[in-house]
Amino acid sequence: MKKLVQLKNDQGHYTADAVIVWCFDDRFSGSLSALAAALNLKRFDLVKIAGGAKSIASHHLDRDCQFVVDQILTSIRLHHTKSVIIMNHCDCGGYGGSAAFCNDSKKEMDAHQKELGKAKALLQEKVSVPVRSFYVDFEAIWEI
Repeated sequence: MKKLVQLKNDQGHYTADAVIVWCFDDRFSGSLSALAAALNLKRFDLVKIAGGAKSIASHHLDRDCQFVVDQILTSIRLHHTKSVIIMNHCDCGGYGGSAAFCNDSKKEMDAHQKELGKAKALLQEKVSVPVRSFYVDFEAIWEI
């Protein structure tokens, strides 16, 4: 085994300000940082999966939804997480991209707003902390 990088990580236990369910589309990584800064999140747990909140709102298999819910509950249990944040974004391949909405940004945003509403309602039944939802396009982050 060869040491690649020397690190000095904080070994102390922490409380998470939020657990964030985020899409793994790297085009929106900067948006994640911007959202964390705007919400003053110092520490957060990240569940990064294709489609973001889709696994909760429109899952094809119950186990997909349960996996995400279990990750959220584990964050709350282990890190006394204070809130849940879920997101969707424009041109998401998990939803067929913008083309699935005839490249109509309003139609796309409306569809994601409904999806996020479904995901938020389901999570509010399962967790004891506040749930917030966000939609990200190439110009802004919108709270739903």
